[in-house]
Amino acid sequence: MPEGHTIHRLAKDCTARFAGGAVSVRSPQGTFAGAAALLDGAELRTTDAHGKHLFLGFRDSDWVHIHLGLFGKVTFGDAPAPPPTDTVRLRLANQVSYVDLRGPTTCALITDDEKAAVHGRLGPDPLRADGDPAAAYRRVSRSRTTIAALLMDQKVIAGVGNVYRAEVLFRHGIDPYRPGKDITPAEWEAIWADLVHLMHEGVRAGRIDTVRPEHTPEAMGRPPRVDDHGGEVYVYRRANLPCHICGGEIRTAGLAARNLFWCPGCQRR
Repeated sequence: MPEGHTIHRLAKDCTARFAGGAVSVRSPQGTFAGAAALLDGAELRTTDAHGKHLFLGFRDSDWVHIHLGLFGKVTFGDAPAPPPTDTVRLRLANQVSYVDLRGPTTCALITDDEKAAVHGRLGPDPLRADGDPAAAYRRVSRSRTTIAALLMDQKVIAGVGNVYRAEVLFRHGIDPYRPGKDITPAEWEAIWADLVHLMHEGVRAGRIDTVRPEHTPEAMGRPPRVDDHGGEVYVYRRANLPCHICGGEIRTAGLAARNLFWCPGCQRR
């Protein structure tokens, strides 16, 4: 599932390509056809992102709410757009660009109040100007749930997925099984600040890189990582490989319905 930086980048890309002008809106697959007909020819006035949720704002109070889920894909292209396949849930197009959406968990036309309700269900987002680390820490500090599970809970902190969860805990030497209540205010402040930095870099670069300059392949004289995820990481998808720092074996286990990765040598209890 795409992490929050991907959704914020999509919001920026949609703004750059479509905002401020009339947009052709179609639903070749048909599931979104009624709403597409209502929006066709309207101006895309703004975009918004919160965690893993994307919002496209048309007119004064019409929002297309998109959640990609596990299988959603977005493809941008330059005009003229090719004929769409019948798997395209939503196509936006103008005289210079088009974008196709396939397989999302959610693609719905909603109102301002319904959009506000989605925001209300989500925790603070490190990529949003209104992201409040104190609000997230109030929930973390009262919980006996592991910090690894809390970081994946979108009601606690929005936009963090499996990669950022594993990597930020490694970068701060925090055992993923520590209960939230044992995370100190200073540790949480450092985690939040690091997520803000890493996720903004993810938006800029379009990929997740988490290793510090002294641990890059060039600095360490090691081969670059080869993985369809891309980016240089410390522990994510590196199970049974040696840690870049201590040389110990990276471990993996299931937690919160996802694979957790960590280094017992660097992330001591």
